[in-house]
Amino acid sequence: MGADMNYMSGFGNEFATEAVPGTLPVGQNAPQRVAHGLYAEQLSGTAFTAPRAENRRSWLYRIRPAAMHGTFEPFEQPRLHDDFAVGPVSPDQLRWSPAPLPDMPVDFVEGLYTMAGNGSAEAQTGIGIRVYAANASMRGRYFYSADGEQLIVPQQGRLRIATEFGVLDVEPQEIAVIPRGVRFSVELPDGASRGYVCENFGAAMRLPDLGPIGSNGLANPRDFLSPVAAYEDLEGEFELIAKFQGHLWRAGIGHSPLDVVAWHGNYAPYKYDLRRFNAIGSISFDHPDPSIFLVLTSPSDTPGVGNMDFVIFPPRWLVAQHTFRPPWFHRNVASEFMGLVHGAYDAKADGFAPGGCSLHNCMTGHGPDAATFEKASNADLSKPDVIADTMAFMFESRAVLRPSRQAIEAGHRQRDYQACWAGLQRHFSPPA
Repeated sequence: MGADMNYMSGFGNEFATEAVPGTLPVGQNAPQRVAHGLYAEQLSGTAFTAPRAENRRSWLYRIRPAAMHGTFEPFEQPRLHDDFAVGPVSPDQLRWSPAPLPDMPVDFVEGLYTMAGNGSAEAQTGIGIRVYAANASMRGRYFYSADGEQLIVPQQGRLRIATEFGVLDVEPQEIAVIPRGVRFSVELPDGASRGYVCENFGAAMRLPDLGPIGSNGLANPRDFLSPVAAYEDLEGEFELIAKFQGHLWRAGIGHSPLDVVAWHGNYAPYKYDLRRFNAIGSISFDHPDPSIFLVLTSPSDTPGVGNMDFVIFPPRWLVAQHTFRPPWFHRNVASEFMGLVHGAYDAKADGFAPGGCSLHNCMTGHGPDAATFEKASNADLSKPDVIADTMAFMFESRAVLRPSRQAIEAGHRQRDYQACWAGLQRHFSPPA
């Protein structure tokens, strides 16, 4: 795999890149004989007949076709699954401390741990939410999911994600998206690493429309980066791990599947630096809905309602007067899974640490804890407040997020989470 770390910019663009000059064919995608003795292969992320604006596909020119591997057999990793549908779901607010880092060598695939989800790959709707805790690079192992695209949010330690399309170097406060079906391997340059993954079973994520915001703001298309072509020409005893219909499978493979010498198209991995998000907010009074922090959305069959929304709460100024500035107490039709990448979250005074997470399901009340409420209620609103050291995020879904049994029983679940609201006092004082 080449060390070229250049990227191509622009969300959803048609790209063309080659690691060996003269590889890309001119005028047709699959000529009778591809240059340099390569094979042509199309990777389709949408139906062939999808509208042009939504059609996603790329042509890969590779050393061997993706069909070349051994027979798949079940692969045991019991912490990674799509078991969201067993038993009733409690409406309780749930919160977890950061996932413990492993003592023994554990790579990215072995370190994935299902927290919650809904829908299924079979139904092509819903999401699966995981955390990961790993301390070893993937060696001789490659992974892909046929079930959905993977949104990876590192919290501790960089990831070097080698894909069929090239290499993505991703650090905390950046994200990576690996499209459905794309094969990849993860190295850990900093050693132990921890973070979050949302697997999207529905329509591919895209930038939200801006509406009255206009032409600028939120995440800008030019800040999304896709890799240039880079390839591995390796032979040996490797393994290919596939996630298919909620289960893991393993096949032997005698070569690296990351052997794409050139590619062109618009179905490719990408990364985005969350620190480049242009936050929009109120400059008069009141507190806008958190939809103003929407980075990416997976649309559903209901206009304006997301199968999955990815929202962040980045550094920003708070300037509104006569206003309770932190997130207010609320209940939503949507269900929210929240994580913290860096710093502190302005709606919680303590207990919500980087690497931790919380789940507030449909119509379950939540909001600031007692300490935050008292502080914000008595703040001097004549002065602006800058939230300078934070990066929180939310995976939001229109459907109830069903926590996995292992998440409910986890030793690092904070079973006293509801106590953070116990200190809220009765202030009601009706006139005599």
